[in-house]
Amino acid sequence: TVAVKKMFGEYTVYVDGKVAALICDNRLFVKPTAAGRAYIGDPVEGAPYPGAKPCFLIEDRIDDREWLTGLFRVTAKELPEPKPKKRK
Repeated sequence: TVAVKKMFGEYTVYVDGKVAALICDNRLFVKPTAAGRAYIGDPVEGAPYPGAKPCFLIEDRIDDREWLTGLFRVTAKELPEPKPKKRK
């Protein structure tokens, strides 16, 4: 499942409950993983905001739905499960 939440004026993309990408300044930044790097080939990297770790910047294939779906799938498989939220 894919969900998008507005956070801090930008957007966070969740895939299977995991943060997989950020949309900042109308640009898509995908969390870097070994599988994502292999899927993209030679990724362009950039930081979604000052002080952030580099992510894969997706610009040239942003309209390719099938390709993006594949990228999100391989990325989500490598990301760790989200930590359980603490009860108040």
